[in-house]
Amino acid sequence: MSDGDYDYLIKFLALGDSGVGKTSVLYQYTDGKFNSKFITTVGIDFREKRVVYRASGPDGAVGRGQRIHLQLWDTAGQERFRSLTTAFFRDAMGFLLLFDLTNEQSFLNVRNWISQLQMHAYCENPDIVLCGNKNDLEDQRVVREEEARSLAEKYGIPYFETSAANGTNISQAIEMLLDLIMKRMERCVDKSWIPEGVVRSNGHTAADQLGEEKKGMCGC
Repeated sequence: MSDGDYDYLIKFLALGDSGVGKTSVLYQYTDGKFNSKFITTVGIDFREKRVVYRASGPDGAVGRGQRIHLQLWDTAGQERFRSLTTAFFRDAMGFLLLFDLTNEQSFLNVRNWISQLQMHAYCENPDIVLCGNKNDLEDQRVVREEEARSLAEKYGIPYFETSAANGTNISQAIEMLLDLIMKRMERCVDKSWIPEGVVRSNGHTAADQLGEEKKGMCGC
């Protein structure tokens, strides 16, 4: 795809405590590489990737591919940047929430991050995918998979165990988040939650395009 050749611009936000691997996960997804050196994100950074999304209908038939330009925003996990990062919550359409499987406190703080999203995101029930990162460090693991899945089920969100080091489940987690967002856009009658800039290459907004079709009620 060329620079302007896409149907939708979708913004995702990666969040979680400092050191859980947000930058490494996004870098692995966009570039297929891993940097073992820990570099703290200062404020906000982002990466981009073009993908093709194909929705499956109730009968299992795959629809026409939608060309998606993904902007993956990388947030600082430190408390001193919190006011800056929360300011970006409302402009994001989906959230990749990470914790470190070798750091119990980062897991305990997942509830706090979800509370922040419920306060500052586009609605009280935003689309979130929870990722327990660093599952390659099995000998250092302190968070059991059953605990993490139980928490995800409590909030009704998907859960993946990922590794930025070897790429395990990273594409699957982001593809799941994209699927949730695209389906939300399809079923919502009220398009006011869709941020400005989610535009098609032909100049129509995503809301205009989706509004041409008969939709069900929004699940927000």
